[in-house]
Amino acid sequence: MRRLTLTQRLSAVFALLLLACCGASAWLQIAANSRYEQEVVQRLSSGLAQHIAGSTELMDAGGWKPDAVRSMFDMLMTVNPAVEVYLLSNDGRVVGDAAPPGQIMRDRVDLGPVKRLLAGAMLPITGDDPRNPDAQKVFSAAPVRVDGRDQGYVYVVLQGQAHDALAMDVSRSSVLRTTLWSIALVALLGLVAGLAAFALITRPLRGLTRAVRAFEGDDGQALAALEQPGDASERSGDEIAVLRRTFAQMGRRISDQWRELTRQDQQRRDLVANISHDLRTPLTSLHGYLETLRLKDDTLEPGERRRYLDIALAQSRKVGRLAQELFELARLESGLVRLEPETFSLPELVQDVIQKFELAAEARRQQLTTDIPQALPPVRADLGLIERVLTNLLDNAIRHSPPGGRIELQLGLASNRVQVQVSDSGTGIPEELRAGLFTRASALNRGPSDSGGLGLVIVQRILQLHQSEIRLVERTGSGAVFQFDLATGGQL
Repeated sequence: MRRLTLTQRLSAVFALLLLACCGASAWLQIAANSRYEQEVVQRLSSGLAQHIAGSTELMDAGGWKPDAVRSMFDMLMTVNPAVEVYLLSNDGRVVGDAAPPGQIMRDRVDLGPVKRLLAGAMLPITGDDPRNPDAQKVFSAAPVRVDGRDQGYVYVVLQGQAHDALAMDVSRSSVLRTTLWSIALVALLGLVAGLAAFALITRPLRGLTRAVRAFEGDDGQALAALEQPGDASERSGDEIAVLRRTFAQMGRRISDQWRELTRQDQQRRDLVANISHDLRTPLTSLHGYLETLRLKDDTLEPGERRRYLDIALAQSRKVGRLAQELFELARLESGLVRLEPETFSLPELVQDVIQKFELAAEARRQQLTTDIPQALPPVRADLGLIERVLTNLLDNAIRHSPPGGRIELQLGLASNRVQVQVSDSGTGIPEELRAGLFTRASALNRGPSDSGGLGLVIVQRILQLHQSEIRLVERTGSGAVFQFDLATGGQL
């Protein structure tokens, strides 16, 4: 079963409400007209019963005069067929009438409305109709007095059966039909106007619905269309326009996040592939040399055996270093690492780190120098993590600088932050690796140049925790220059 749209549901509800309102309006109008007619008739004929009671002697000391009563009643109902005249006793019994035999259906009339009328209550007041036990009619009433005493009442029904028959005929005439057709026409015009209004009001919502449906498998065009205002109603800033723009922003954010997830998933695939490649080479070499030592142990010279062991040990260190770097990177990216900032002297930390690499630099005949100005302010950072940053940068610089090269570590002050710069005289960073030098995939996918590595990725993650970043500085000549800055004491 097909479900109705919002516009169709609103239109159906509006049509039902309009029909109900028109029906209620017609009923109220008919009821009001009826009460208006009753009040007019009762006011105009309020003295009729009093006139009858005073102009004709309907009762004497011996009781009612049947002949006088019938003669008077016949004359009145002939002159005005709409009225019906009755005589009531003091207890409300009908004791005189001019109705044809067998048409009196009620032999007693409730005197409560009669007394309210005589007391001057608000009109219209309806009372019992002796000829219709289910109807209430407007009436005129007056007491009949004999020798100064109330002996009964003259009770005149002002809208008798003749009036009802005539009203029924008039209801079938063109006047009532014209009124009903007028109400129907007004209802139809209101329905058409309401449907048109609902269509105009929900048009931006329908446009938004189409755009939302087009968002599935979106290439950016549907979001661009959403971000552009449509007609004047959407440019006015109403709720639907705000919803449209909000959805566009949400869609743009979802698209960006989806692309980022796709990129990260691809990086993860590349990471697994590159780790497998980087581990396979040293492990294969390690396995080969160990197997050679086992098979040729009796024939190898001591110097050759030592060379094989040194190569196997170097490959083992390479595997261990890669595993350690992967472990550190995983911890940094998992959010488990929490900064423990403290204020310390960066020159002192630099001197400690330099001392760790002096022997390695001497072994490669490299010159390891520092340039540290006087009165440099202390920095506030995590001491252990910054030591790891300096260690990775100097290790990279020493490994990628040729024998006899130069590595320099400089400190300086820039924009109230301490700036650190590590430069070397190696081969530098190839152009094709610079764009993604500090990402996992590109760091592992180094190729034969062996530039960068996970050490730079770890440096970048650590510095990001310190609201800083590592930068590759352009320079003329050979070598690479890396630069970052740290907040001075109290700024982190």
